[in-house]
Amino acid sequence: MCPGEGVQAPEEVEFTLESIERAASLEELERVRVALLGRHGSISEALKSLGTLPPELRRQRGQVLNRLRDEAEARIAARRRILEDALYRERLAAERIDVTMPGRDRLRGSLHPLTITLNRIVAILEQMGFRLADGPEIEDDWHNFEALNFPPHHPARAMHDTFYLPDGRLLRTHTSPVQLRAMREHRPPLRVIAAGKVYRSDSDQTHSPMFHQVEGLVVDEGVSFAQLKGTLSDFVAAFFERGFRMRFRPSYFPFTEPSAEVDLLWEPGDGSAPRWLEVLGCGMVHPRVLKNGGIDPERYTGFAFGLGVERFAMLRYGVSDLRAFFDNDLRFLAPFV
Repeated sequence: MCPGEGVQAPEEVEFTLESIERAASLEELERVRVALLGRHGSISEALKSLGTLPPELRRQRGQVLNRLRDEAEARIAARRRILEDALYRERLAAERIDVTMPGRDRLRGSLHPLTITLNRIVAILEQMGFRLADGPEIEDDWHNFEALNFPPHHPARAMHDTFYLPDGRLLRTHTSPVQLRAMREHRPPLRVIAAGKVYRSDSDQTHSPMFHQVEGLVVDEGVSFAQLKGTLSDFVAAFFERGFRMRFRPSYFPFTEPSAEVDLLWEPGDGSAPRWLEVLGCGMVHPRVLKNGGIDPERYTGFAFGLGVERFAMLRYGVSDLRAFFDNDLRFLAPFV
């Protein structure tokens, strides 16, 4: 502190300046600041009293008080930095983390069981030589129905079965339009699969308004129903990792002729008797569908098959209610982590 020439700082101001260095906490430092520089602090009061002094003394004393005020502000700022730094180091020491301690167990995310099943199906079929193809989920009537040989009166076209958009387009009801697009874009030999979401107006224990399908298509010269049976037998055995007795029941699909549904002789594992379960549909591609796909049905033949991913997931994981896959119940999903 450097008082002006011939002028001594008041004793109480000297004491307050020295007490800045003795402040042991930010709270104590704030009390010192108020006592010195606050509205009624000693320096503030001294500055207010300058007007009562003679002019020749007022100037000298004003200079001293201004230097005292500046020095007090500088000392307080410096002391505050020291105290804040000490407080920060104190907190660091108190909140230190021992990285050698075992961490808290947290829930880990994983793929959904339907995604796991879909990926498994696609991987097996790709190993069998199929190529994954893709197509839009919003389709027009021609790709979804007309070109696939659905007659105008077919119940699948009805409003209660299909989600129609205001412009006449619709949410695809199967992935078969992807096969049709593949035929129109590529020449035989073709060996493609279409996998993805499809939509139908249906919801119960075994049906959902949105579900997943995987369909396969093979087109080449001399393709036969025997090749279809062999392909499906190999795929089912690879997916479930064991052999099954399979049967092909005659059925009807507009886009295949002849058509069949495939059943497996399923052993539940709970002691109950084995029973036949339908797992997919298949058949030889209808000549009219081949023609709509730009392929000569006199030269080429083909087979197609389609399966529901949810059904295969239910069988593989022993799930009795399809809706469990969409409820997002962690108690159900936890075993798949």
